[in-house]
Amino acid sequence: MRIDFISDIACPWCAVGLAALEKALLQLGDTVSYELHFQPFELNPDMPREGKNLVEYLSKKYGMTAERILANHEQLRLRGEAVGFVFGHREHIWNTFDAHRLLYWAALSDVKDSQLKLKLALLRAYHSDAKNPSDPLILLSLVEAVGLDKTQAQRILQSDAYAKEVRNLENEWRQAGINAVPSMVINRKHLLQGAQLIETLLSALQQLNAEHIEA
Repeated sequence: MRIDFISDIACPWCAVGLAALEKALLQLGDTVSYELHFQPFELNPDMPREGKNLVEYLSKKYGMTAERILANHEQLRLRGEAVGFVFGHREHIWNTFDAHRLLYWAALSDVKDSQLKLKLALLRAYHSDAKNPSDPLILLSLVEAVGLDKTQAQRILQSDAYAKEVRNLENEWRQAGINAVPSMVINRKHLLQGAQLIETLLSALQQLNAEHIEA
């Protein structure tokens, strides 16, 4: 079974959704054979590298009050706690394009589960530790921590390597109708959107896996 997880590093619900998916897959164990692929999506593609104040940006973009933003954060904190993801205090929002380029590169690596490991590290850095994923030093430290080649990653960040590939994938998914994240596409035809509950994911994956085996 192929699972395409379409998401952005800057998306807190993507962190919740991925944590829930991991727990669902762990519970399924050997009953489901799967390949997990992370696909790029940018919520704020025009965000400058230095980022913007979180409350000011969300207030302007969505018309949200500071009180509403704080209430949403508390809801996220509780949902994260339920699936084992810790949300810290973050006052900024940043550009994530370079992070997506490194995730694309990680998928090509021979290091086992390197894309998943880097994705998880990026989400924790952003949402738990309030670190800027546009900062090359932070990106390189995460790359090194998950066992990928730091020197090669540095060459990528100093060039436009994989920029075209990431843009093409983003366009392909948007053209396929993906306009919100997290989105999970199973076997290229079944869509699950939003940060689903573990129980919901278990049921859906079991059913889709059974259909895939029968086909």
